[in-house]
Amino acid sequence: MAIEKVREYFREQGMEERVQELDVSSATVELAAAALHCEPQRIAKTLSFMVDGHAVLVVAAGDARVDNSKYKARFGAKAKMLSPEEVETLVGHAVGGVCPFAVNEGVEVYLDISLKRFDTVFPACGSSNSAIELTISELEEHSSYTGWVDVCKGY
Repeated sequence: MAIEKVREYFREQGMEERVQELDVSSATVELAAAALHCEPQRIAKTLSFMVDGHAVLVVAAGDARVDNSKYKARFGAKAKMLSPEEVETLVGHAVGGVCPFAVNEGVEVYLDISLKRFDTVFPACGSSNSAIELTISELEEHSSYTGWVDVCKGY
């Protein structure tokens, strides 16, 4: 199960105790915010795209939406979300628990600037009822991100 891969990753970092497994679903921004008692915008949602034949993840604030023109300018292609089956196969996590930790080899991770306005955010941890609270610098460190992008709007 994907949460076990994420737990193992954070165990190796000495941070496993910070992974939260919830009694309720956190599969959407709204459900995660309610379960974690935080503002929806602080949920760090991980969006999965296909770019030039490989999976790309964009981690964005819960209130941000992909801006198609910004996305196309950055990645050189129209934003094409992965299907749920593709997400699990290519990324290694199922929809509802997609996160930038312990992903399959070759997956590129980008952090959207919509996250920079927060001290801490809550990304999922590989299941539809998990999360971890991280500072932005911890998110950078543990996501193995490729870089920061500005591909969202509405926040």
